[in-house]
Amino acid sequence: MTKKTKKTEPLTTELYGRDEQGKFVKGNKCARGNPFAKKVAALRAALLQAITPQDVKSIIKKLIKQARSGDLAAAKEVFDRAVGRPTELDFLEKIEKLERMLDEIAGPTKSD
Repeated sequence: MTKKTKKTEPLTTELYGRDEQGKFVKGNKCARGNPFAKKVAALRAALLQAITPQDVKSIIKKLIKQARSGDLAAAKEVFDRAVGRPTELDFLEKIEKLERMLDEIAGPTKSD
């Protein structure tokens, strides 16, 4: 009894929208990009033209004042922007576990 295997089409077909080198071809449906990118770029450009360094300083001062008065959301924003978001404890534990595993694989070193 023989099984018929379904012939697979190469990735260069119209279905995948790629050329012989695997690059996307013009008009493919797989990689249209972000349809809002042009609009977002225009809005960002308008904002950057409208806002001044003094505006930014004023907003930051207001945010810090709110944080000092007990606004936790403002405090979180200030710290996230100034110091960076805290690293998740779970992430640190995973890194330590990986380091222990690598140490076990590598075996004892000359300094041990």
